[in-house]
Amino acid sequence: MLMTTMSSSVATNPRELAMRNPPTEPLIGARHYNNNINNIAVDAPPAPGSTTLTTALTSSPNASNGTQGQRPSPSMTRSPRRRSRPRFVNKDGRCNVQVTGMDDRWPRYLADLFTTCVDARWRAAFAVFVVAFLLSWLLFALVFWLAAWWHGDTAARGPRAAAAASSSASAATAPRPPCVTNVNGFVSAFLFSVETQTTIGYGFRCVTEECAVAIVAVVAQSIVGCLVDCFTIGVIMAKMARPKKRARTLRFSDKAVVNERGGRRYLEWRVGNLRRSHIVEAHVRAQLIRTRSAERNYVVMRQDDVNVGFDTGLDRIFLVSPYTVVHEIDERSPLYDMSRSSLEAGCAGNGGDNLDGGDDDYDDMEIVVILEGMVEATAMTTQARSSYLASEILWGHEFRPVLRQEGDHYRVDYGQFDATRAVEAPMSPCSARELDERRPSLATGDLESATSVARDSVRSIDETTPLVEGVAPHGGAEEGSAIRGISTTRRTLEPVV
Repeated sequence: MLMTTMSSSVATNPRELAMRNPPTEPLIGARHYNNNINNIAVDAPPAPGSTTLTTALTSSPNASNGTQGQRPSPSMTRSPRRRSRPRFVNKDGRCNVQVTGMDDRWPRYLADLFTTCVDARWRAAFAVFVVAFLLSWLLFALVFWLAAWWHGDTAARGPRAAAAASSSASAATAPRPPCVTNVNGFVSAFLFSVETQTTIGYGFRCVTEECAVAIVAVVAQSIVGCLVDCFTIGVIMAKMARPKKRARTLRFSDKAVVNERGGRRYLEWRVGNLRRSHIVEAHVRAQLIRTRSAERNYVVMRQDDVNVGFDTGLDRIFLVSPYTVVHEIDERSPLYDMSRSSLEAGCAGNGGDNLDGGDDDYDDMEIVVILEGMVEATAMTTQARSSYLASEILWGHEFRPVLRQEGDHYRVDYGQFDATRAVEAPMSPCSARELDERRPSLATGDLESATSVARDSVRSIDETTPLVEGVAPHGGAEEGSAIRGISTTRRTLEPVV
């Protein structure tokens, strides 16, 4: 039972109007209306001098059956949808990984201070430089001021100055020269410290032979100043010439495509170099990342190598114009069981809960592509990275050409770099494994059908010349010749990749 206070006067409050004339809404709207009633009971007290009436709002008979006034279940308010995991590598190449639980993180970072400053942002690096210079100036300014105070060169004379004054008064001798001329306070000592470390040399303040401490401090500050300058210049040069900036002019296509040529299936994506300077010894790599297992919020990632020609040398490219990287989807490929339906499941956002680590879980996959090489100007190794989710792989598409000849040179149109088009021949939605299983096998299939097809192919070939050395299968010379003819013809028709 829900209690509320209502005013008998004319309702002018919008909340009262909403309470007295509730709109006709579904269950979610009814829940919202009940919340408004609760708010009115608290936020809208009766006006002074008005007659109030307390009423009891009881639930209807349908409410007892659970059809009204009941909080809707999550299945009634939203459609069930499986969560999708975040991207492991962003499109700009940054890894979406944050490190936590390291108690000794900063001691480890400070042990390699140079790399920490190089990896830090410019404002953080400049803050470190300013603090380093100020600390060195203040430290040696304090040393010079203490030496001058002990010697009696400041307004507040030290113990040595008092003893020297008494001895000089009794002996009637001239006063002793100061340790540092024209240093009579901390401000003048700080200015002398800055002049010494930066080698400005105004000629107004200088160290005398009177104090050995001041001489040692000048030598030490000169060495420390050189070290600080070298560290600062080294960090600035490393940050300016770091190859990470060069990777921003190396571009990957926004989408990857899957198509077929010559009865074989391929995964393709594009890489390009936006500068005229070359990437020396450029080579490409790719990794397939999938969720293997999970326990609570902990996820174990499985990484499989996607071969792009490492064993044949095709991974080393001459990146003068945009290059299309090709991965053949065969029985050795981790994408051998990938079908169009699995990609569409990833496009619908249904990935992320396949935690059993099966080989056919591609809806939450991520293909990380890497381009490495040396910068021609600095000979430093750079690496550009990107990734493709299942929703970013186009089935049955191919890239449009971007290179054309104009006179005595070639022109690259980067406006068509990401452009794709559907292949002319319709592409089967099944996986490469299913395609291979549907093809007739010459070793275990119907020998009679294979022989009838092969007789016409080898009719012009001399029967006395063996095509393949060995014994004819099943003891038939004619059948063996047919089988050998098919093998030879198949090798001839294979495309060169």
